[in-house]
Amino acid sequence: MADPMRIRATLEGGKVIVKVLMAHEMETGYRKDANGNLIPAHYIQEVNATCNGKTVLSAQWGPSVSKNPFLAFRFSGANKGDKVVISWKDNKGESRTDEAVIA
Repeated sequence: MADPMRIRATLEGGKVIVKVLMAHEMETGYRKDANGNLIPAHYIQEVNATCNGKTVLSAQWGPSVSKNPFLAFRFSGANKGDKVVISWKDNKGESRTDEAVIA
């Protein structure tokens, strides 16, 4: 399983600002190793964020996203102390879910 995501969620001016750093290799499938063989594709395909059981972000990604991607977004309708849950799933079926409390 991948390393934990680093998530920060803060309430500012009625909006929640979420910043997420994900640890993932994000291989495109087009790079070659030292022997000239293609490195198999391995990248995040789906990212979802929920707060209080409500989806606040849903994204479909492809191989063009950089290694260890950073994601930032805003949403409204939450309070300090609520939990934001971020999850991703990659093209090999691996997944990760982490959460943060809104400060």
